Amino acid sequence: MSKKDKKESAKDLETNETSNSNTQVEEVSVEDQLKEELGKEKDKFLRLFAEFENYKKRTSKERVDLFKTASEDVMLAMLPVLDDFERALTHIEDDKEAEELRKGVLLIYNKLLTTLNQKGLEKIEVNAGDVFDADLHEAITQIPAPSDDMKGKIVDVIEKGYKLGEKVIRFPKVVIGQ
Repeated sequence: MSKKDKKESAKDLETNETSNSNTQVEEVSVEDQLKEELGKEKDKFLRLFAEFENYKKRTSKERVDLFKTASEDVMLAMLPVLDDFERALTHIEDDKEAEELRKGVLLIYNKLLTTLNQKGLEKIEVNAGDVFDADLHEAITQIPAPSDDMKGKIVDVIEKGYKLGEKVIRFPKVVIGQ
């Protein structure tokens, strides 16, 4: 082999090695790009999956809350009827001749109250002498306190308050001592 042939053969070998290394570099860079794209797509998928899970939890919670308070309108409409029954019972107790009428009204009142309680309605207990709390009570008026220990406390309960589950649907209306 002559020097010229050796030079050409070395040149060809060098060219092949360069093209092989370029091919390897290209293969590596294509592989890296594919791995990077795969990583991005996995990340996108995981985020979308997490977002969907959060959506399912949120809608599930909203549905449960809706079922808990779906009867709120009906309960609010029934509260004046309940108040009327209580007023009727108060006036009937004074009349001794209407004992049978009182028993009938009391029976209907108790049945209505039991049914509403089964549906989640609870009475908010407030008594005269309790400390007034603006978050729990609605003050109708203030009157001079009958005694010093009644200042800032509830003197009288005008209208009872009710809760439906954990939500207050009507605050108790009270008179407080000044």
